[in-house]
Amino acid sequence: MASMAETNEADGRYLISLNKISKDRFLNVGPLKPENDQLIDISGESMVLLEDESAYIEPHDIILVRRDIIEPHVVDRVRLEEHPEAVTQSSITRDGNRVTVRLTATAPVFGLQEVEVNEGDEVTFIVTNTDEIPDLAHGFAISNYNIQMVVGAFQTKSVTFTADKPRVYWIYCTNFCHALHM
Repeated sequence: MASMAETNEADGRYLISLNKISKDRFLNVGPLKPENDQLIDISGESMVLLEDESAYIEPHDIILVRRDIIEPHVVDRVRLEEHPEAVTQSSITRDGNRVTVRLTATAPVFGLQEVEVNEGDEVTFIVTNTDEIPDLAHGFAISNYNIQMVVGAFQTKSVTFTADKPRVYWIYCTNFCHALHM
């Protein structure tokens, strides 16, 4: 994709090459080998490779535009206290066999280090990403319950399940934001 190619101001200054095989160029994450994308300056007599990065597999489309086109439309930070479900302080409440865990996610930790529930409890986790960084997402997973979600910047998401498998479970972040986020 060439820069500004989907506009009437196409300039042909840059090219992004997607979905290139990168065997042995980047470290594997599991069995998959990452693809790589390249940013190439095509404005001169010869092409110049400006950036060469690993990328998630199979990107299919991009648009390369000038910053001034996007910047006026960037959403400013959401004020968490204005949203009724947003968690600003972690807590656990119980109503009979219903447990609500309100949890903040801020790199590198979740707001609670331990959550104890009883077998048979209906458990709802409400997770809010409270980081101040606009593009920092947090993952939330509980193995053996098939629970996995990504909580984007300033988002709040929830999941409910019945704790019917007695044992200790790790709650961990599946989106690498920090070396110690677990």
